[in-house]
Amino acid sequence: MKLLVLTGDGIGPEIMAPTVAALEVLDRRFGLELDLEDRDIGFAALDKGDSALPEAVIEAARASDGVILGPVDTFSYPPAEEGGVNPSGGLRKALDLYANMRPSRSRPGVPSVVPGMDLVVARENTEGFYADRNMFQGSGEFMPSEDIALSVRKISRAGSDRIARAAFDLAMRRRRKVTIVHKANVLKMTDGLFLSVARDVAADYPGIEVEDIIVDAMTAHLIRRGGDFDVVLTSNMYGDILSDEAAELSGGLGLGPSINTSDDHGIAQAAHGSAPDIAGRGIANPTALMLSVAMLLDWLGARSGREEFTEASRLLDAAVEATLADSACHTGDLGGKATTREFGEAALCAIETGEHP
Repeated sequence: MKLLVLTGDGIGPEIMAPTVAALEVLDRRFGLELDLEDRDIGFAALDKGDSALPEAVIEAARASDGVILGPVDTFSYPPAEEGGVNPSGGLRKALDLYANMRPSRSRPGVPSVVPGMDLVVARENTEGFYADRNMFQGSGEFMPSEDIALSVRKISRAGSDRIARAAFDLAMRRRRKVTIVHKANVLKMTDGLFLSVARDVAADYPGIEVEDIIVDAMTAHLIRRGGDFDVVLTSNMYGDILSDEAAELSGGLGLGPSINTSDDHGIAQAAHGSAPDIAGRGIANPTALMLSVAMLLDWLGARSGREEFTEASRLLDAAVEATLADSACHTGDLGGKATTREFGEAALCAIETGEHP
């Protein structure tokens, strides 16, 4: 299996190091036969006079079995026409990564606002309000005059159908409940189409419990009864916001993993950003990226039929959970004093000595 490693900006190098080290241990233990290739993106690529997302990286991603994408600091990039292309959005568009799955689960030893939370936000990833990926050519955001800024939102039947099916398929493997989040009471055409398509898909899954909730109410429901939800199906921007909220409620954004997939490609990517305020200090929490890689291993196992990848995924998840359960391993975001390296070493030890759950 060929995996492309894109370290990214800010805390990217610090959290990628223990993640790759964990992969190498899993590779030896399970015989995964991994081939890891590193490429520069973000500021590392810009410093070489290239785009933040070089075309060669896109081609390498297409040729890989999976990608591990570190955080990127797109807000600080120069304009796109000067090379400041968003690597995350660019890869999602180039590889048609329509499904962004973002789990939030309360874990032993980690203080959380909603202790019983165990849900996955199934976020549509290629259209919606995201102006950098909802047009065939150009941007969906534009200014007809210096005093007016407009943005086009795209919701398609095909895009809504495929993320809905991904969400319902996931629910079949979990607790068989899907919550559709929308604003169809106001955005009657766009959210109305998304809701209508999701309900049509639901008819093909008679064993799934289905409800729908307006997005502003959902932000409150996550706080009051976050443990009641299983799979939360949303369009792009709602999913981005709700998944960050859910991660924070379950213990912190530093714990928030995600995977971006199409029918042919998968990218592991932590839900959080590049945290430039703590970059280089060695205190970042690598949990989210490590758990994202666990999701990628599980996806690869399901695609290839190789059970050893599924076992490696479970062991990595269990090792991270065991590390989080020890307060001595908590990094600063969890109120502890452990360094990124210390957390990573503890997780590696748990992988090497732990039994596959």
